[in-house]
Amino acid sequence: MSKPGFGASGFRRNQSIDGRNTLMSPGWARRIQRPLWLMTGAWCLMFIHPSGAGELPPPPSGMEAVSDAQLFLELVVNQMNTGRVVAVEQRGGRLFLPASVLRDTGMKLPEEAGAEVDLDGLPGLHSDYDSVGQRLLLDVPPDWLPEQFIGNREVYPRTPALSSFGALFNYDLYLNDTDDAGTYLAAWNEVRVFDSWGTLSNTGQYRRTLSGDAVSTLDNGYLRYDTTWRYSDDERMLTYEAGDVVSGALPWSSSVRLGGVQFSRDFAVRPDLVTYPLPQFAGEAAVPSSVDLFINGYKSSSTDLQPGPYTLTNIPFINGAGEAVVVTTDALGRQVSTTVPFYVTSSLLQKGLSDFSVAAGTLRRDYGLKDFSYGPGVTSGSLRYGVSDTFTLESHAEAADTLTLGGLGGNLRLGNFGVLNSAISQSRFDGDGGQQLSLGYQYSGQRYSFSYQRLQRRDRYADLTVVDSPYTTLSKRSEQATLSLNLERWGSLGVGYFDIRAADETRTRLLNLSWSKPLWRNSSFYLSANREIGDSNWAVQAQLVIPFDLRGSLAISSERSKTGQTQQRVNYSRAVPSEGGVGFNLGYAKGDGADYRQADVTWRLQSVQLQAGVYGTSDAETRWADASGSLVWMDDQVFAANRIDDAFVVVSTDGYADIPVRYENQQVGQTDRNGHLLVPWSSAYYRGKYEIDPLNLPANVRSPNVEQRIAVRRGSGYLLEFPLSRVIAASIVLVDAQQKELPLGSGVLHEQSGTRTVVGWDGLVYLENLQAQNSLRVTLADGKTCQAQFSVDLQQDEVPLIGPLVCQ
Repeated sequence: MSKPGFGASGFRRNQSIDGRNTLMSPGWARRIQRPLWLMTGAWCLMFIHPSGAGELPPPPSGMEAVSDAQLFLELVVNQMNTGRVVAVEQRGGRLFLPASVLRDTGMKLPEEAGAEVDLDGLPGLHSDYDSVGQRLLLDVPPDWLPEQFIGNREVYPRTPALSSFGALFNYDLYLNDTDDAGTYLAAWNEVRVFDSWGTLSNTGQYRRTLSGDAVSTLDNGYLRYDTTWRYSDDERMLTYEAGDVVSGALPWSSSVRLGGVQFSRDFAVRPDLVTYPLPQFAGEAAVPSSVDLFINGYKSSSTDLQPGPYTLTNIPFINGAGEAVVVTTDALGRQVSTTVPFYVTSSLLQKGLSDFSVAAGTLRRDYGLKDFSYGPGVTSGSLRYGVSDTFTLESHAEAADTLTLGGLGGNLRLGNFGVLNSAISQSRFDGDGGQQLSLGYQYSGQRYSFSYQRLQRRDRYADLTVVDSPYTTLSKRSEQATLSLNLERWGSLGVGYFDIRAADETRTRLLNLSWSKPLWRNSSFYLSANREIGDSNWAVQAQLVIPFDLRGSLAISSERSKTGQTQQRVNYSRAVPSEGGVGFNLGYAKGDGADYRQADVTWRLQSVQLQAGVYGTSDAETRWADASGSLVWMDDQVFAANRIDDAFVVVSTDGYADIPVRYENQQVGQTDRNGHLLVPWSSAYYRGKYEIDPLNLPANVRSPNVEQRIAVRRGSGYLLEFPLSRVIAASIVLVDAQQKELPLGSGVLHEQSGTRTVVGWDGLVYLENLQAQNSLRVTLADGKTCQAQFSVDLQQDEVPLIGPLVCQ
């Protein structure tokens, strides 16, 4: 009989889930019984009291699994990898690090931190040991980390200014012929000599009446204006002058012409330097972030930040009131926005900066009338000093035999509400004293700007302008106030009030109103009205300007004078292209008087600018012509160009002609037959980029440098040389006695120069620094050697292909 529970065939009979009978072999049954015992054991463990499980020891952590040891870990601070691997001491499950290691990263630790820092015991510091990545992760307060200064206010790197020896002659020839006044010729000129010692210049004018009445004080002769030597030290920002100079002054003092010397601060020699205070925006970043700066709604900069405090100094050069928005974004995209108002004014000096001028000499008399006419000796001095970023102190002094004057003033920024200026000065002239008081306020914003200035003089106040001028008197009072409003799409509105009381008590008060509005396609409308207070008559002008393209524009205007006369004008002008060409101007006016006509044309060449025109009425017409330009002598050559008022550069390419030259990525011409090109419009002390294009050079001429950046001194020229070297080179094909090319990689020695090279594909060898007769020694792969000889024409401009030459 079968055993209970088993069928006759020996399979255990089980009931499936769905109620059907299934058969299972004994082997399968044993395999299932094993996991059933495990399940039964796990079921029993559920009834064990929890306290029993708590008595089991916890698994060892990453720190406790290791005994006391020294660990070398990568240091990460506030999620920023420092790039350093530091030695960390582990003792008793705690981590210790020398304080000097943290300070070397720029971290500012609290005073209670000793020579060794317990990373789990210092308040404010949290540490984590990443055993998998072998990293030490530290989190510290942001103010512990080094401060970051983001941005550089220099426009470009400072470059010492250069000057070469040379001379320049500026001229302006003007011919005028008038129906009722005759004809005259005026020739203004400037002669300038320059070198590293400075610039010596002389200006004057020659005038000749060709027909009509002559004016004795202006006619038939040469009249000198100024003769001056000037040297600027751009390292110390100082300028020295001798000869005819104009004394320095402050807004509340006066300048005079002197024959003498002057010593002054000159910020113009450092265009990379910003002299007035610009706002700075500070903040903190706990983790690596990026910061965006918006100025008045426009994005100014975007920079990545490391954790820690930061200060933004990359502020654009702006003036007046504005609003800055600083937006920081962390790695998760979370943003924090901060809005900061600010006010910037160029009337202040940065803290610690000083600006001054000191002049001494004799007063210039009859300037523009006589060549050499000088008066009594005088001295003058002015000083500005940035006491702080909000206050600049000013002082001024003058002295002569009959005059002493001293004054003190300053400019104060009133937070974000504008600038207040004030000055007081005292003088004593011919035994009589006097005072001058100046008071003003300026505010400039996006929506409106306001300015007020008052100057009051009492008693017999005098300065150097009246010392040698008995018929000159100073006004007793001047007052002016201006207001401008930005009406957005309605244009802009301006209001001005001016009040002047002269020394003889006569008073002039003017009121001026203006309104302008941009129209379609860059056209604009302008309306102005002014009158003298006390007089009910207004002078009114309305003008419509319509541009047709980049250079041409049409202006239509109508005006009414305060006497009631009206006039309508139409004018069309076309500007001369900056690279040269033709421009013209046509005008016509009709009104209560005679019709007025005007026409002139300008032709700008590379070497000279020519102009001619006619204007006037049918009863009195004037015809004129003008020619202006410069002649430059440098490097034993004379160059002709348009008038040069500032610095310039002569590019030299070692005598190679037709080489294209670029200035600031714009082609300005090609070198002449002597390898020179004059670039006449370089700005003094500006670090300009000059380039040559070597594609037009012969194949055997090498240019090691095709780009240079230089700055030129004011009023000077510089000879910029691009050294070119002529290379005697050739390509030689070497073959063996069977006319087969020598194997690739065979060594070649040029015996005359010692140059070593290898054979290329097709037996080709390229060699430089060749002589008229040349010998080559070739070493083959098997160690055998052979020789070849050839000659080269040293005067040729191409790289010849020589051969095949048999190496034997």
